[in-house]
Amino acid sequence: MRRSHKKCEGIDMILGISGSPRPHGITASAVKEVLAECDGDTKYISLAGKHIGGCISCLGCITDNRCIVNDDFQVIAKEMLRADAIIFGIPNYYDVPNGLSHCLLERCFCFRHRGAFLLQDKLAVVLSTGYSSDEKNSQVLKIVEHFMTMNKMNTVAKFLVGAYSQCYRCTYGRTCADGNVVKNNGFVAEVTPDMLPPEFDKQPESMSKCRSTAELLNRILPKK
Repeated sequence: MRRSHKKCEGIDMILGISGSPRPHGITASAVKEVLAECDGDTKYISLAGKHIGGCISCLGCITDNRCIVNDDFQVIAKEMLRADAIIFGIPNYYDVPNGLSHCLLERCFCFRHRGAFLLQDKLAVVLSTGYSSDEKNSQVLKIVEHFMTMNKMNTVAKFLVGAYSQCYRCTYGRTCADGNVVKNNGFVAEVTPDMLPPEFDKQPESMSKCRSTAELLNRILPKK
């Protein structure tokens, strides 16, 4: 049974951010699954449809650690500063974080001028969605964890969740030797449901990882 999302006095706030441009995809589902099992106050933000540019190196943040570029980062930044733990859901594009997520992470450089490190000691969870299952060598997990380290955050969990690549939707997926359908099944007459990666709620291992992560946060946060 899911725990309710009611605010509990004295319990820390946990923020979940889905970096996917798809508002209801697997990345969103995985982040929400962690939040659903967390105690206390939670908040979810999807970057889908958001306008967040990369850092323009204007130096407008160096005096007060506040970015002055007026786009959707401003609202998200306030929630990141308010949170005690942040769950980052980052899609894998070309074995690196997708552009929308990267822009968000890049803009967070504004938090670390003059030794302030406004994200310091916040707990961080990194989950990446894609068709790779190699957590040990995941470049996305390594890149995002490096961001956490540079901001002096404490990464308490990182893991992969299975998701789609474009190959499964492309009309040439049946015959493209570079695509995942052919790599996994050989040339096929049609792409059948059994060839598709399962949706999030059909991935018991991924769901277990999300719930275990929530339990970890529940154990850590009240003791802070």
